[in-house]
Amino acid sequence: MSLPVAILAGGVATRLGPLAKGTPKALIDVAGRPFAAHQLKLLKKNGIDKVVFCVGHLGDRIQAALGDGSHFDLKVQYAFDGPKLLGTGGALRQALPLLGQSFFVLYGDSYLDCDYAEIEAYFTATGKPGLMTLFHNRNRWDRSNIVFRDGVISRYDKTHSTPDMEYIDYGLGILRAEALEVYPAGSPLDLETVYQGLITRGLLAGFVATRRFYEIGSLQGLEETRRHLAVNHD
Repeated sequence: MSLPVAILAGGVATRLGPLAKGTPKALIDVAGRPFAAHQLKLLKKNGIDKVVFCVGHLGDRIQAALGDGSHFDLKVQYAFDGPKLLGTGGALRQALPLLGQSFFVLYGDSYLDCDYAEIEAYFTATGKPGLMTLFHNRNRWDRSNIVFRDGVISRYDKTHSTPDMEYIDYGLGILRAEALEVYPAGSPLDLETVYQGLITRGLLAGFVATRRFYEIGSLQGLEETRRHLAVNHD
């Protein structure tokens, strides 16, 4: 049985403008289905049994649309931020009781057709508390944000890009609960901070994915993903 998957779906989707004003990104129509439905079908195809949506903004609508996951032959649960937005890391910290000791982390706007079982096996073999999937992007589909050499992630910064950053955060990671338990529960925390802390201590493994990523976090990305899934969905 594969690890459960936490899907980070609590963002406000400011880059999508009016398109996401009253609709969470997870429910934006992509090739005739809510985007999250494409994610869930892909995860099921990869042997995933359990998914936990970390939700905040309009999270009740996501829960109403997707339910308990039985339509996808999955177990789907929800972890709500509550009155205070917790950020990506804080939302994961909040969801730990549902996720257990190890779990995948998937961005709510990413469609990643990769080998989840292979990534999980690599994570287990490293013995490290964290893994980030990377893509050799060279600023092609988005701005690269990672320095990765000789199998080691030495820097990750989504805000300050430098010329030696040829790789990008692919959108999928694996964490052990201990990587989050060092931070206080109920407090805002960014997943980037968690990853950077692991990098500093040499505890974040890197796995290079070979198929390009698709995302709906930007209008351009949304159109590319719509075109891709119009001809590549079950």
